[in-house]
Amino acid sequence: MSHRRSPEASMGESMPVTSVWLTCQQPARDQRRGRYVPETSSHPGKMLPHLAAHAISSYTAPGDLVFDPMCGSGTTLVEAMHLGRQGIGIDIEPRFTALAASNVALAASQGATGSAQVFTGDATGLLDLVPASVVGRVGLVLTSPPYGRGTHGLVRVTSAGVRKRDHVYGDRERGNLAYGGWSRLFDGFAAILAASYRLLRPGGIVVITCRPVRRQRDDLIDLPGQLLGVARSVGLVPVQRCAAMLAAVRDGQIVHRANMFGLLAVRRARDEGIPVHLIAHEDVLVLRR
Repeated sequence: MSHRRSPEASMGESMPVTSVWLTCQQPARDQRRGRYVPETSSHPGKMLPHLAAHAISSYTAPGDLVFDPMCGSGTTLVEAMHLGRQGIGIDIEPRFTALAASNVALAASQGATGSAQVFTGDATGLLDLVPASVVGRVGLVLTSPPYGRGTHGLVRVTSAGVRKRDHVYGDRERGNLAYGGWSRLFDGFAAILAASYRLLRPGGIVVITCRPVRRQRDDLIDLPGQLLGVARSVGLVPVQRCAAMLAAVRDGQIVHRANMFGLLAVRRARDEGIPVHLIAHEDVLVLRR
């Protein structure tokens, strides 16, 4: 069901090619256990390690430079290190860059052959944050946008019912794109991609993972389509549009990994006559300089 294609083969085609990445055969917690510090669970929007590893191994070679302008807890950096790549990450929240640095240090202690650097700052001005020597050298930009409080986080059951936790990206006043509304998110993401374009080497790849967002139970925002338009506007060329599984596939059947909060949200919507389904994949947009 899943297949891998070389970047060279895909780039030669005029239209994006769809493929399915089996990136959640193991639960997310098992993918991270022992490979990331326990505090990593406090980040609300972690990329699946197997998704990051698949993208990095598919579109780069050992020694290549991988960049994540919104690196969060450092998943892109850790997986790049374990695959012998060099990583650079930025995040606007100091507590998350500290967390990413801890994960980078853990990867190094476990014998990862790559290395990584983490910088704190607003990625819309990333050219002022990264070393000038990086410009024109990045082989892969791999990132995911923040979604705000409605999508991410963990749940716990209390005597008062089901409650979310670890669903806040950080300081609203700091300028985090998670809190600025859709217009500011798209404008900020455009600025980030435009600057990232300058970091890319000729033929370098950008991979964006995202999913549609339900603002109201009957109002679905096509975030992948919107971000694809933003990426094209800064000169990036679509290569592939893939589906990275957030569920397992067993004997041709989907085995969901949704948490209790997700299950309850779907049941409530269906009780109101809205045909909502559990999210089983993320869109993966693959573009090229």
